[in-house]
Amino acid sequence: MKETSVNIIAISIFAITVSILLGPLFNLPEAVPAIATFCLLGLATLDTFQWQGQGGTILLDLLAGTSKQRRDRILHHEAGHFLVAHLLGIPVTGYALNAWEAFKQGQSAQGGVRFEDEQLALQLQNGTLSAQLLDRYCTVWMAGIVAENFVYGNAEGGAEDRTKINAIFTQLRRPSSEIQLKQNWGALQAKNLIESHKLAYEALVTAMEKRATIEECYRIIQENL
Repeated sequence: MKETSVNIIAISIFAITVSILLGPLFNLPEAVPAIATFCLLGLATLDTFQWQGQGGTILLDLLAGTSKQRRDRILHHEAGHFLVAHLLGIPVTGYALNAWEAFKQGQSAQGGVRFEDEQLALQLQNGTLSAQLLDRYCTVWMAGIVAENFVYGNAEGGAEDRTKINAIFTQLRRPSSEIQLKQNWGALQAKNLIESHKLAYEALVTAMEKRATIEECYRIIQENL
């Protein structure tokens, strides 16, 4: 079961417990908590097996999304991915800054920046991933963490980005000792790119906050290089 569905079950149990404790104060029928339990747990099960946990992700995202600081962190994180991908010649095909936006776009409810990765997938399928392409994608994947550090001094996101690098090295049967080295190398490259294109990065953040199109984001980056 996905973590988001587990979390939504925990929230449901908490809400049900509160309803049981406060029910007598508001003269709620005793059947109400039981019905609520059945419905909420049923929805959590449906979300897990039918929607692959996306419903839970969206709900949790909406509950946490009231924090402007969190929204700003996500924005700066994803702008880092976008800018570095563009600078390294990896086309961006779309982006979503929250789970609901991603769901409406027919994407995974996790959201984020989406890249053109057909060449990467083809080389991985053939087991012949070039060092140059691996370096470019590792730099792009580490760029979100670097962007958060650049703005806030630390990074709260990026676990999924690191997992992608881990998965690549595992698929290529490369030594696990290389993973951290490649992550550090990618982070350094991304740091240099973001710091040396600070104006373009800040302009991109503003554009993405307004949900500018991919073409508009490209234009804004070019105007500020």
